[in-house]
Amino acid sequence: MMTPQRLGELIGRFAECRIAVIGDFFLDKYLDTEPSLLEHSVETGQAAHQVTGIRTSAGVAGTVVNNLAALGTGQLLAIGAVGNDGEAWELRRCLEQVGCRADHLHAFESLMTPTYLKPRDRTDPSLAGEHERYDTKNRQALTGEISSAVIASLDEVLEAGEVDAVIIADQVEEEDRGVVTGMVREALSRQAVSHPRVVFWVDSRTRIDRFRGVITKPNQFEAVGREFPLPGERVEIGDAMAALGELRNRTGAAVVVTLGERGMLVSDPEPTHVPGVERDGELDTTGAGDSATAGCVLGLASGGTLVEAALVGNLVASITVEQLAMTGTADPEQLRERLGVWAAQQP
Repeated sequence: MMTPQRLGELIGRFAECRIAVIGDFFLDKYLDTEPSLLEHSVETGQAAHQVTGIRTSAGVAGTVVNNLAALGTGQLLAIGAVGNDGEAWELRRCLEQVGCRADHLHAFESLMTPTYLKPRDRTDPSLAGEHERYDTKNRQALTGEISSAVIASLDEVLEAGEVDAVIIADQVEEEDRGVVTGMVREALSRQAVSHPRVVFWVDSRTRIDRFRGVITKPNQFEAVGREFPLPGERVEIGDAMAALGELRNRTGAAVVVTLGERGMLVSDPEPTHVPGVERDGELDTTGAGDSATAGCVLGLASGGTLVEAALVGNLVASITVEQLAMTGTADPEQLRERLGVWAAQQP
C-alpha cells in the first residue's frame, strides 16, 4: 500500500530524471470539421468536409514524451528517424514545445514522416465524432544507414551519461519498417548490459519476446501471443501470470504485463498483481499503454521499486483514459488525488 508521503517522494524526484525515448515518432494531425458548412464536390458529388481547425501533436513514441513532460520530467530526448518533409518540421516543433530535444531525430529523403491524419466532427466530442483515419507509414525496410544513425545517437547519449532511462517504443508492426530494426534491437541489448544503472524499458507491439536484457511491457494479449482479441475480451490473470514467468525466463529481465482496468502484473522481485483504479463512464484507451509506460519509467527512475512504479503507471493511465478523443496526459497533482481514489478501493 503506497502512502501519500511515499508518492510525494517519488514525484519530488521527477524533475531530476533524464529520459531518452527511442523508436517510432508519428505526427498526430487532427482536422476539426464543421458539419453545418458541408459542401459537395462539383466534379464528383462527394462530400467535401470543411476544416475549421487544425491541431497537431507528437504521437506514438511522442505520446510517451507528452506524458513524461506533463509529469514534470527534468530532461527529455527523442531518438529516431523521419522524413525530410513538412510533417517532420511540425513533429520537431511539437516535441520542442513540451521541452524535448529533437536533435537526434534524423531526417532522410528516403523516408516519409509517419503521420496519423484524424478528421473529426468538431461538434461531437465523443468517440463517435471521429471520421475515418488516414495513415502515412514507410512501406519499405529501413536501410542500414538509417539504423546506424539511430544507434550512433543512442551510443552518444549513453556514453556521455546523459540519461537515467531509455524507453523503446517499437510500435510499427511490419518487420524492419519501424525505427527499432533488428540492428537497433541488438544494440539496445548490448547497451543495457554495458549500462546496468540505466533503466531500459521496451513496449513492442509484435516483437516483445525478441528483446534481451531489458524490461519488457506487453499487454495481456501480447503476453499470451493473442494477435486479434475481440472487443471486451480479457486474459485470465492466472494465464497472464504464467506467460509473465515464461517471458521473464526468455528475456532475462523483469516483465510488466498490463491488464487494462485490472492493473498490472510485475515479475520482480516476485510475481505480483498491482490492481488498477476502477473507473465508470465512457473511456478512451487510445494511448493508455504509452501513458502507463511514462508513469512506470518515471517511478523507477525516481527510485521506486517495480511494484511502486507499476502503481504510478496505473494512476497515470486511469487519468488519461478519461480524456475522450485525444491522447491524454496526467500531472503530479492528479496523481496525488487518484492515489486516494485507488486506496479507497482496496480491501
